[in-house]
Amino acid sequence: MATQKLTTTAIEKYRPTKSDETKSDGNGLSLRFRKGQSGSVSRVWMYTYKVGTKSVYMALGDYDASLPEFETTLYKLEANARLTLATARRIAVELNDWRKNSTDPKEFVQNEIVRLAREKQEREAAVAAIKLQLEAENLTTQDLFDEWIITTDRKDKGAELRRLFARDVLPKIGTKALKSLTEKDIRSILEGVVNRGSNRMAVMLLSDLKQMFRWAEKRRPWKKLIDDNPVEHLEAKRITSEDYDGAERTRTLSADEIKELAAKLPDASLLKRTEICMWIMLSSCCRIGEVTKARWEHIDLDAGIWTIPKENAKNKMAHTIYLSSFALPYFQKLKQLSGKSAWCFPREDDETYVCIKSTTKQIRDRQKPLGGKPMSNRSKKANALILSAGDWVPHDLRRTGATMMQSLGVVPDVIERCLNHVEPNKLRRTYQTYDYATEKREAWQLLGDRLALILTAPDTAIVMRKT
Repeated sequence: MATQKLTTTAIEKYRPTKSDETKSDGNGLSLRFRKGQSGSVSRVWMYTYKVGTKSVYMALGDYDASLPEFETTLYKLEANARLTLATARRIAVELNDWRKNSTDPKEFVQNEIVRLAREKQEREAAVAAIKLQLEAENLTTQDLFDEWIITTDRKDKGAELRRLFARDVLPKIGTKALKSLTEKDIRSILEGVVNRGSNRMAVMLLSDLKQMFRWAEKRRPWKKLIDDNPVEHLEAKRITSEDYDGAERTRTLSADEIKELAAKLPDASLLKRTEICMWIMLSSCCRIGEVTKARWEHIDLDAGIWTIPKENAKNKMAHTIYLSSFALPYFQKLKQLSGKSAWCFPREDDETYVCIKSTTKQIRDRQKPLGGKPMSNRSKKANALILSAGDWVPHDLRRTGATMMQSLGVVPDVIERCLNHVEPNKLRRTYQTYDYATEKREAWQLLGDRLALILTAPDTAIVMRKT
């Protein structure tokens, strides 16, 4: 064995004269000194050996530094060992023993580092999986809703869903673990909605709940928590009241009722813009949301053209409306009311359009049953807009306009395009691309002329069919 040349005192006192110096200790061990720009000195233990005629250099670590746990195990050292002179010598002896057993020290250490890192990663992954499983066991309905709501693609960005669940679902079962959720829990929620007289809302809520749980059944970790889907066997007809008729709404206003409505409006205390909204819906066959979201940049008053951008349309399809001589004056009146606002129906702060629900409520609040008590903080004109055939909703005006077009001999294909409905037949939609602009203009004008006739005719029944 070569004479050992290093001592702890010599190592700690030595100051290299060059930027890079190496002092040998023998047995393949040496200490490399490097002088820094600020005068500091770094000292790194090196182990050198030959493979054939090639010298291999292996860095063991900084002088007197703490060794990682895996290296103390690898070199058979005590825990928390430091790279002192004595420790470095013990490592050099261990490495020489490896070489005697035909093990390349540098290659072996590198392989061990990779193996230990992989094992550590696997252990951490296993711990994380166990932690995730434990957390999943306690996931609640609120947790599921929070994950699901951000995936829904609805025009209002899920605002109505959040409102509905915040009112009827989450206060009751939001903190309940999914794995313990039962059909009885959901049924109780739906029955509560029905008991307050909101059958249709209960049906909608059930549909939303089914959609949420269908989503959960296809995704981890949710599907493991829903062995028994609590909404799978619930049906709307078994939830709603016996007297609830969930049939498709078909209400239309007759010509006499349109005249009756016009006569009742002056005493209904509606906002003027709400009255205008009603007549625009009726004469254009548009949805209330398409009307209230209109901006003046969408309206060409000179040409009598209203363009509904796709973001305002329910089916995401842009729609062009040719305003009849009946409809155009209502937009002109609206222009006077809205002033300099960019919106045709501006909110009071003029930051956006007026709330659709507030417009609908104005109309519905004036259709309470005769003798019924008006709701608090609502219009006292509780019966002002009830018509001969009963109550009605704003969307019935769109249906009424389309039905009047039909009675006037407008062909169904043109009516469907006036309504901006999507052609269900894919082949027709692909190969028959004529826009029916001329026919639509004529249809809206026919409708406008008939409405003008209804409102100016004597108080006698008006035949809707064109003669």
